[in-house]
Amino acid sequence: MAKNLTPRKEDYSKWYNDLVINADLAENSGVRGCMVIKPYGFAIWERMQAELDRMFKETGHQNAYFPLFIPKSYFSKEASHVDGFAKECAVVTHYRLKNDEEGKGIVVDPEAKLEEELIVRPTSETIIWDTYRKWIQSYRDLPILVNQWANVVRWEMRTRLFLRTAEFLWQEGHTAHATEKEAIAEAEQMMNVYADFAENFMAVPVVKGLKTESERFAGALETYCIEALMQDGKALQAGTSHFLGQNFAKAFDVKYATKEGGLEHVWATSWGVSTRLMGALIMTHSDDNGLVLPPNLAPDQVVIVPIYRSEEQFEAVSKVAKELQQQLRKEGLRVKFDDRDTHKPGWKFNEYELKGVPVRIAIGPKDVEKGTVELARRDTLTKEFVPQTEVVEKVKLLMEDIQSVLFEKAKHYREAHTTEVDSYEDFKKILKDKGGFISAHWDGTSETEERIKNETKATIRCIPLKGSNEAGSCMITGKPSSQRVLFAKAY
Repeated sequence: MAKNLTPRKEDYSKWYNDLVINADLAENSGVRGCMVIKPYGFAIWERMQAELDRMFKETGHQNAYFPLFIPKSYFSKEASHVDGFAKECAVVTHYRLKNDEEGKGIVVDPEAKLEEELIVRPTSETIIWDTYRKWIQSYRDLPILVNQWANVVRWEMRTRLFLRTAEFLWQEGHTAHATEKEAIAEAEQMMNVYADFAENFMAVPVVKGLKTESERFAGALETYCIEALMQDGKALQAGTSHFLGQNFAKAFDVKYATKEGGLEHVWATSWGVSTRLMGALIMTHSDDNGLVLPPNLAPDQVVIVPIYRSEEQFEAVSKVAKELQQQLRKEGLRVKFDDRDTHKPGWKFNEYELKGVPVRIAIGPKDVEKGTVELARRDTLTKEFVPQTEVVEKVKLLMEDIQSVLFEKAKHYREAHTTEVDSYEDFKKILKDKGGFISAHWDGTSETEERIKNETKATIRCIPLKGSNEAGSCMITGKPSSQRVLFAKAY
């Protein structure tokens, strides 16, 4: 099966696409720019959802759901917001079809035109803040800590499975607070939740930072982000959290009565991650043999494959396999016993290697006699024979080790591909020859930022919250700079 994958060194982009399709994660649909997420891909997304949802609820958030359609007039209420999304919006203009009178199939009924066009949500700030106006009257109604799991549409011309599609799945948190301090604390907290999830579940090391003014979310006063580095040296924005100030509260007239009897606008945040995380997971860990999944997110952490030539052998092997499956499941592990007789063991080995299952256990007649099993690690492709009595403890240790090894490997790659430069010539050379994150001084102006983007296609990924605060000079203009920022080419 891995033979169907283009090697990464040959064509990284094609390797990625081959892997997504061959590992049964997703495929292109009949709607241009939209994807079908297949059961195995969706199972990984469900693992992500479950962990994130738990983390959100542990920080006091509740789930709700808001409409898919947003009246066009709502977008005109917050100027920078509509500017940011206007070119990506899908618009509903009619509500009915009819048979063509000339027998040419189905046509839009011209008499069924909507009085006001509806926007298919690209994000939900406007519809949610119109709703919050009804929910908020007093300081007693605050804070509102709401999240929704939903789909959104942003009309993309150049699409890639998981990374950039016209429709994608995500969660979006929208909170309302009595004070600026509370809202900023919320935005920072959710950035930290995302970083925790990325590092401890996805095994993806991230840099926490702030976006520049030109890279902020439309309508935000500040955008916090986590940035990850993929194996090809390109960056990927893995999550964002926005401090919206009072912009949306003022646009939708959301005020609350203070304890002192005054009337003030509330303070807002929004934050989200999407199925783009699937792309990050794939590109951080996988290899030329297929997907490599961290145990914390693998739908099947262990797969047991029986090897036999007769019905009698199958019964003996199956008995041991099922006992092991039960023992491992009692320890909270997700274990699959693949007893299909339609595929040979070698085919199954290849399939689970391609699908990135962390640990494979093979049991044959000789293993039954010796009281052993063969354990294979997906991350290192190494094998060893282990006594059946030690399998459970061994697998539990392997889960921790694989998770840790994947994170450390990705972290080492990021460190090896983060380069400090002081001159624009060095910047361009590193970008061309090495890639990765480039740490450099910038004068803080949008003009310099735009010039670098136009000339090199590299963007400022973030202004790191932790990092070098050394003063310096901009690599282009020589003007003063208070700290280095991270540049990279990005997805």
